[in-house]
Amino acid sequence: MNRSSWCFAVMATFIFSITAVLNLSALAGGKQTFTGEVGDSMCGRKHMEDEPAAECTRACVAHGSKYALIVGDKIYTLDTTDKTALDTLDKQAGKQAMVTGSLDGDTITVTSVAAK
Repeated sequence: MNRSSWCFAVMATFIFSITAVLNLSALAGGKQTFTGEVGDSMCGRKHMEDEPAAECTRACVAHGSKYALIVGDKIYTLDTTDKTALDTLDKQAGKQAMVTGSLDGDTITVTSVAAK
């Protein structure tokens, strides 16, 4: 391997390593903010007939369903035991909210919730 090939290989390896570290850092502790409608994981977009979304969401959560955030075509289950976050989700049932947390598959581990 000549000197210029060796330098190119070292630089390419360095750039690849830096890029990989930056991507892993973003994925590992990457909190994101999502904005959508607060619903529940059992009903998603389709609530019981003749029942407002807020009432249906609260009833489903009272019966063991988890809160969910509906963002476009995607439904994310919200995972939290934080009393303040749960109170805000209850108040925002059927309304828009901003949820901050870490995404893992279709579940957001919630760190904060705010009305939109």
